[in-house]
This record gives sequence, structure tokens and C-alpha cells, in this order.
Amino acid sequence: MQTENIIRHIVGWLGDYARDARAAGFVVGISGGVDSAVVSALCARTGLTTLCLDLPIRQHPDQLARARAHIAALLRDFANVESLGVDLTASFETFERTAAYAEHPHNPLALANVRARLRMTTLYYYAQTHGLLVAGTGNKVEDFGVGFFTKYGDGGVDVSPIADLLKTQVYVLAEALGVSAEIRQAAPTDGLWDAERTDEAQMGATYPELEWAMAQAEAGRGADAFEGRQREVMAIYLRLNRAAQHKIRPIPVCRIPPEYLGVNSR
Repeated sequence: MQTENIIRHIVGWLGDYARDARAAGFVVGISGGVDSAVVSALCARTGLTTLCLDLPIRQHPDQLARARAHIAALLRDFANVESLGVDLTASFETFERTAAYAEHPHNPLALANVRARLRMTTLYYYAQTHGLLVAGTGNKVEDFGVGFFTKYGDGGVDVSPIADLLKTQVYVLAEALGVSAEIRQAAPTDGLWDAERTDEAQMGATYPELEWAMAQAEAGRGADAFEGRQREVMAIYLRLNRAAQHKIRPIPVCRIPPEYLGVNSR
């Protein structure tokens, strides 16, 4: 893996895209995890405005501390980096109360996704206010393998600078970019729950296992080709991948036959 070439390539790609879009730079939501740390560090290296937002919603203190320490490091090292903290807890709790009704209890997963969508709304507010692009933080296995993101939440972005990199490759970039050991060593989590839930606990497999399964699936192999833990991981990957197709595939458009519209098809 040519790490420095990859970094230069992504930084150049981001800069070119922003200039073509006549955008002043990027806004990034900083979670305290490795993906947002890497993306913000790459955006900062473009020399364009990079607005880092921490967007807590009843956030675990460790996550918030890592996010704020990373932002502080970027502010120290890059004159083009700006930051803002926007506590969305009250907004979320207002929605939580408003959406409640007696006949049915809250759907915990739906509420978790509301958090991601509130953050997306906030990122786009500041992006439009300052002429910035929303930089996504999804990696390849999350975005195109198991669909481990919220539709129109963290999946709602303008550019995806690390979506062609596997999670293990993102960690290599993180070290090269000087991302702190605290972030690199923290268990990956989506930060959408009151009680901290790791990605592995939610999906049932580690990122290296899912990357292996993704490669096997792309080679046309199914769970029946393996035994033991490998068979189990393949089954997990395939189940998650099937369930996420509505997120991974483009939005389906119902095409109307031209004659129904009174259009001459010849």
C-alpha cells in the first residue's frame, strides 16, 4: 500500500473537486473515531477551509474527549481549520418527546438513526451558510459491503474521500497522518446509542473479518464454501449485505412507458 501516494491523491482530488464546485472547502462531523479523524486531516491538507463540528447527542464522554482533542490538534497545525461545537441533545430530546405516542413504544433503531439525521441536517446548515461541501466519513466495507450507515444520515454527503478504502487501510492512513493513538486504538462505534455499542457487537464480526468476507463474496463464494468461524462470518456478511441493498444501490426510479405519457417513441 503506497500510503503517501494515496494521501496525496485524495488531497488533490478533494481540492480539485472543491474548486470545480466553487466551494470554499469542507465541513466534517468529528465523532472521536478513526474515519472522521482521517477525513478531517485530509481535508485540512487541501489548504481550503475545513470546518470541524463536534455534534454531541447524549454522547459518551470518551468519544467527545477524543473528538475535541483531535479538533484541537488540527487547529494547532493548520491555519485553515475552524471548529464549532453544536450540542444537539436538546433538539433530539424534543423530537423524542414529540414522536412518542401511547399505542407503540419508541423503536430504538429508528431513534438511533434520528441522531445521525439530525447531525446531517446540522452539517448541511453550516455547509450552505459557509459555502462548504459536506465530506463523508464512510469507508468501503461500511458503504458498499454491509451498509453500516444511516440512509440520509451519515450517508448524506457531498464527497466520499475514503469510500474506496477498507477500514484496515484507513488505520494505515491514520498513523501516517498523525492521528492520535487514543483514536486509533479505540473500539469502533457509531455513537448513536446512550450505552456505548461497538460496531463489532452490533454486526457480529470485526472489520478484518468483514473485509475478508467481502473479498470472498466478490469472488463468488458463499457461506457453504467454508466451515467454522469463516462460515459464520460469511453468513453475517451476506445477511447484512442483502439487507442493505436499499442503501447501497441507487434509488430506483419507476420508468413510465413513453406511450403512457403521450410521447412518440419513434
